[in-house]
Amino acid sequence: MDRLFLDANVLFSAAYRESSPLHRLWGRQDAELVTSGYAVLEAERHLLDEQRARLGELLRGVRIVAEAPARTLPRQVVLRAKDVPILAAAVAAGATHLITGDRRDFGPHFGEKLAGVLVVPPRDYLSATRRRR
Repeated sequence: MDRLFLDANVLFSAAYRESSPLHRLWGRQDAELVTSGYAVLEAERHLLDEQRARLGELLRGVRIVAEAPARTLPRQVVLRAKDVPILAAAVAAGATHLITGDRRDFGPHFGEKLAGVLVVPPRDYLSATRRRR
C-alpha cells in the first residue's frame, strides 16, 4: 500500500475547487493519505471560508502527523526553508510518495527518491497507478 504525503499545494488545490481532479486521491483502497499540521496551516492560509470548510471535510480522510526535525533530511538535499518541514514530515511518516505540485522547489526532484520518498506531481502518480490496475 502506498503512503502518500500531501503537500500544502495539493491540499489547497483539492479544497479550492469542488470538482478538482485531485479528489481522486481520496477514497483509494491502495493508498493512505498523510500530511502534517504545517502543510494544513499553509493550505488554510490562502483559502476562503467555504474552501476551508471543504478542506476540513477532505482532512477527515487524511492522517495528520507531527512535525519532524530537519535533521532527518540528507545533507545533500537543499530546499528552501518553507519546504524542509514538508519533506522532513514525509520522511518521518514513512511516506512512499511526496505528492506535490510545487514545480519551483520540488520540480528538480520529480521522479527522484529523497531520503526514501519518491517526489511526484499528482498527475504522474494518478497516471502511474491507473496503469498498475
